[in-house]
Amino acid sequence: MKDTLHIKNNISIPLHEIEITTSRSSGAGGQHVQKTETRVTVRWNVKTTNVLTDQQKEHVLYNLQSRLTNEGDLIIHNSTSRSQQQNKKNALEILVKTIRDALYIPKKRVATKISKALKEARLQTKSHRSFIKKMRSKSYDYD
Repeated sequence: MKDTLHIKNNISIPLHEIEITTSRSSGAGGQHVQKTETRVTVRWNVKTTNVLTDQQKEHVLYNLQSRLTNEGDLIIHNSTSRSQQQNKKNALEILVKTIRDALYIPKKRVATKISKALKEARLQTKSHRSFIKKMRSKSYDYD
């Protein structure tokens, strides 16, 4: 397996910064679930990482504030599969997607103005529709 986890263009987290632990999955599942540790927990600390700049850290801390612990750890659990390797792969993919989403900075919207010609055309269309509807009524005054 690679020794880094690729996030974005020039951002890759070294695996020594990520803590991966296993535990027994919860819920029903019979003997297999009760004796194997297939649930994977991935823990990554945003505050102590050397990968992100201070501005990126601040952005991630703000965007993920409801998902972080007081120490700044992002914790991802995965127990969807019966395979520990598959759960590990899924948990790391979720971690990557979460960090990518947190680092995303939306483009600023540029306000535009409607031209006078477009406003006038819209009003003309409304006026024309109004006239058509008036013509449908029986009590229309033809003067």
